[in-house]
Amino acid sequence: MKPFREQLMKMVFLLAACISIAAVLLICLFLFANGIPAIGKIGVLDFLLGKTWLPSNGLFGIFPMILGSIYVTAGAILFGVPLGILAAVFMTYYCPAKLYKLLKPAVNLLAGIPSIVYGFFGLVVIVPLMQQLFGGSGKSILTASILLGIMILPTIINVSESSLRAVPETYFDGALALGATRERAVFAVMLPAARSGVTTGVILGIGRAIGETMAVSMVAGNQTAMPGGILSGVRTLTANIVIEMGYAADLHREALIATAVVLFVFILIINLIFSILKRKENAWSQSTKRRRAKSGKAIKSTRSPSCSSCSSPEPRS
Repeated sequence: MKPFREQLMKMVFLLAACISIAAVLLICLFLFANGIPAIGKIGVLDFLLGKTWLPSNGLFGIFPMILGSIYVTAGAILFGVPLGILAAVFMTYYCPAKLYKLLKPAVNLLAGIPSIVYGFFGLVVIVPLMQQLFGGSGKSILTASILLGIMILPTIINVSESSLRAVPETYFDGALALGATRERAVFAVMLPAARSGVTTGVILGIGRAIGETMAVSMVAGNQTAMPGGILSGVRTLTANIVIEMGYAADLHREALIATAVVLFVFILIINLIFSILKRKENAWSQSTKRRRAKSGKAIKSTRSPSCSSCSSPEPRS
């Protein structure tokens, strides 16, 4: 009976894995089958580098929206990544136990808030604040970047905190024993040791930032013109799809699907860069371990062997 259950569970796990892979393949097939022909009809350069998006006149240039997505994502990284990493360091090494019991559920709650709620928060709080500080409508790259930076905080904090807690405590104790201060031990020893996990959290945050739709469309201004500065309104790739897909038809609809292809390629490039960096980091760590092992053997070989048969000479009588 037990082998039958084990085989059954193996089949269930295999089926779940196959369904996941099939879902990814079907999404890729749908995107590329409908998007690539549209890019061919419009023209690769006209589509990717065109500065005018006017479907009624047959103009489908998405370059302003590509820049808008890059600017908003970069702003979210500048705002959210340092704050998230520092918050993770505080929660791991400095936070009192009573305060941690309040902070941890709050961070988890931030991760579960729907993006539309974040969008309303941006409209009610951040947009009026931007209006008072800088004038204008308040809907701009800066507003969207701040809102996205807040949205990616839970991902970065949770992953970074888990990575920091996974580092052995002996690293921290050893740094203190060598005379390092607590801050130096944290930022010079523990944080670099958790670099791989922290980088993973940052990549996940970037993925959420570049793929966010509703909140950004509510506070970014939704202007299809070229961005003129951080206080100008923009439209991101995702916002362009969600705003116009409801009434798009024919080539217009295919162009929106092609926009999704470009977004998919962006995320794929980010993941590939992360994979390459992680492989290089692993290769570097392995080579460092080998060099240390060789140097240790060399030091041992240079030491004079102890001779147990040799004894000190007898004193003369």
